[in-house]
Order: sequence, then structure tokens, then C-alpha cells
Amino acid sequence: MLSFTEENYLKALLMLTVNKAESEGTGTNELASSLNVKPATATDMLKKLKEKKLVNYERYGRISLTSSGKEKAIDIVRRHRLWETFLHNKLDFPWDEVHELAEELEHIRSPKLINQLDKFLGYPEFDPHGDSIPNEKGEMRLPLTKTLSEALPGTEWSILAVKDNSPAFLQYVSKLGLSINSKLKVLDKQEFDESMELESEGKRINVSKKFTENIFIA
Repeated sequence: MLSFTEENYLKALLMLTVNKAESEGTGTNELASSLNVKPATATDMLKKLKEKKLVNYERYGRISLTSSGKEKAIDIVRRHRLWETFLHNKLDFPWDEVHELAEELEHIRSPKLINQLDKFLGYPEFDPHGDSIPNEKGEMRLPLTKTLSEALPGTEWSILAVKDNSPAFLQYVSKLGLSINSKLKVLDKQEFDESMELESEGKRINVSKKFTENIFIA
């Protein structure tokens, strides 16, 4: 049985490598940064996960999940996102509070409970942040890649998901009156700092490049 920390490492590795070729993998420093730990700490855990045949890892080399590791990581992500959806849709928790709670609930390992939760929620495909929820077979849509920062003036878009799930960012998005599925029109983009002027439901909004890089659109 995996420890909570081991599960967290597998989930982080999946998020870092899901959009990359298997041979590309990720690095120890990148993994450590995503988990807010020291590289030496990450290295120690990677050795343990390698012993369990869950990761491909050599010192100073790139890291990737084995097929078994990926399967377990997808299951953890499924649990996490289903709990986020339950908390938001059924218990009325705001979207900026569900992540931390789901971080605790995701370690409940009962497959029957998770499958019943999925059924109870109506087999949702996306969580409150717009992220894809893997199904029981482990199938999940590839992550979105087009961000608002790429949009040109005069074009119109819908917000599909957010890249930054931190409470501070989600609260800021809400303060602007925006959420998943909000319609946006790009009015202007400044050449100097790439900030944008947007229009949503008749309201004009000025946002920074950092903001536009964290909003997925379609």
C-alpha cells in the first residue's frame, strides 16, 4: 500500500508529464518545486518509488512514470477531482476551497466508494476548475493547452479551465466576475507588458499577462 506522500509524488509526476512524450519526462528540481520540497528529499522518494517499479529514474536523469505508476496516479487524480466536484456541486463549497479538502479526501482508497461517488454525481467529465476527470477505466482527456495569453484583439472565447488552482487566484477570478464558461471578448492587448482589456457581459476588465497565462480558453 502506498503512503499519502507517495501518492502525492505520483500525482505530481502525472501532472508534470501528462502532456509530454514518455521519453521526455521531467527533472528532479521541477518535481521538487511543484511539491515545495528540497531536491534531496525528492531524490530519496524517487528511489523508493523506483524500488516499487512505479517510476523510471536514474540519478541526474529524466523521470517518468511506469505503466503501473501512471495507472495509480490517474486513479489518485480521479479521486481528487471527484471529491472536488462533490464538495462544490453538492455541499456548496466555493471553488477556491475545494482543492485543499480534496487533498485529504483523495487518500480514501475504497474503489466502491469512488465508483458510487462518480455515479451519484452523474459521471461528471470536468471538475469545478475545468480539469478533466478520469473515468473508471482510467481514460482522461488530454490537458488543455490554449491560454488567453495567445488570444488576439477582436476575438471571442469561453473560459474552459484555470491553470492556477490556488485560493488566491481563484478568489481573484471570482472578484472579476468570471468563472468557468464565462464569455470573453479581447478588446486590446498592450505590446509593452502584454496586459489585456477584456469585455465580459458588458463589463470591461483589465488583466495582467500573469492572469491571461493561467486561463484556458476555447
